[in-house]
Amino acid sequence: MRDSAWDPVSPQAIAIRDLFTTSLTVCAAIFVLVTVLIGYCMVRFRSDGAREPVQVEGHKGLEIAWTAGPILILIWLLVLTARAMSVSDPPVDREPDVTVIGHQWWWEARYPSGVVTANEIHIPTGKALVVRLESADVIHDFWVPGLGRKMDAVPGRPTSIWLEADQPGNYGGTCAEYCGAQHAWMRILVIAETPEEFSEWQRRQLSPAAMVTEVAVARGAATFNSMTCVKCHAIGDAGQGARFAPDLTHLATRATLGAGVLENTPANLAQWLRDPQQIKAGSHMPDAQLSESQVADLVAYFETLR
Repeated sequence: MRDSAWDPVSPQAIAIRDLFTTSLTVCAAIFVLVTVLIGYCMVRFRSDGAREPVQVEGHKGLEIAWTAGPILILIWLLVLTARAMSVSDPPVDREPDVTVIGHQWWWEARYPSGVVTANEIHIPTGKALVVRLESADVIHDFWVPGLGRKMDAVPGRPTSIWLEADQPGNYGGTCAEYCGAQHAWMRILVIAETPEEFSEWQRRQLSPAAMVTEVAVARGAATFNSMTCVKCHAIGDAGQGARFAPDLTHLATRATLGAGVLENTPANLAQWLRDPQQIKAGSHMPDAQLSESQVADLVAYFETLR
């Protein structure tokens, strides 16, 4: 997984990195120049205190140089900044390709096609996507360093950014604005695929929830629908209006649980169901006091959700 701002793979992220490295180089050069000049003056013009140093008054050429030089450098950096802004944040000229909603502490992704997923955003390579950012509760900050800029998600004030990947791969991101107890475990994974793979992923995501056939799976489905789980989570038509927690229709296809806190394996899923507060203290998923048989049935059911 690539999650470094130093290894960008989109025009937007490359423009930001290049501006930063250029500014850093200029500042480092100025720092070195000033340090060398101060050191030189300390040695060259040091005094033993026996006499006053020669007082030199006025040097027109030097004064013009140290005034004009910084002005020209600032103008140059201003031009570079404006150019980077135009590349990384051009005006939004169409409806969003995906809407990302920040929750405490997970991410919801909604596509115009009707696909709804959590903590994983699939995008086609080679296409600049408009991402609409919203928040359901407090201020969050969406940041995938390898693909684009940071942007706050503010309740009641939706905004948009551009997201693009030139290469297929997995790109890690996070919430970059402190938003509560589990801010550190509000991770996001952007999966860039070829356009054909992306279309196939959308087709699979739009397919109905898995049919219940096995006895244990049927018991798990009955447990899910009879408890408070269905009040917050959606699986297919069940809990379709719920927006409080991740949609679980295709849970088994996701890489992580709890927005990155655990790898999505049957053992970790069982551990999460037994006591989510032990895994992610402060999360809004309560301890349902499930028996071991209920946990096993739910895991069997959830593993079919592909």
